[in-house]
Amino acid sequence: MTKYLWWMLLLLWMAPAAAQPPNVLVWNIDKPLDMAYSTVYDELESHHFYVVFEPDIQSNLSRMAESWGENYNRNKLQGIRSMVFCNGWYANAVSNVDPDMLALCPLHITLIQQSDRTRVLFSRPTAVAKGSKAEAIALELEQAVSKALDAAVSALKN
Repeated sequence: MTKYLWWMLLLLWMAPAAAQPPNVLVWNIDKPLDMAYSTVYDELESHHFYVVFEPDIQSNLSRMAESWGENYNRNKLQGIRSMVFCNGWYANAVSNVDPDMLALCPLHITLIQQSDRTRVLFSRPTAVAKGSKAEAIALELEQAVSKALDAAVSALKN
């Protein structure tokens, strides 16, 4: 029993070191999507990330509500929108060290509204670039986008 307890304690002690960060970063905003969207858009652009496409995913999915029946929108999401964006400098930097990592370009975020709150979701470039020669640039890129999204959340708290 003592040996078993010792191993359990060792595993518990090592668990935080082995834990990986989530592959999706999430920002929570206590505002509806329509209020949060324009601030997020403006902050991305002010941080030199240019929005090139804005799909309204919820609108597209709602067209299938009748045919999907009870399988439609089980989480009762009130809105789903995305922003597809890019920064030419980062795209060039990535292409210079690992052209395959241009799979990151363009980037996107997804905003979802549930219970009149918005969550901003961003797939981490570092998760995609792990082990690539572009890993350092992906980290810098991830931090730059995070800074823009932090600024948007901060602006929306006021």
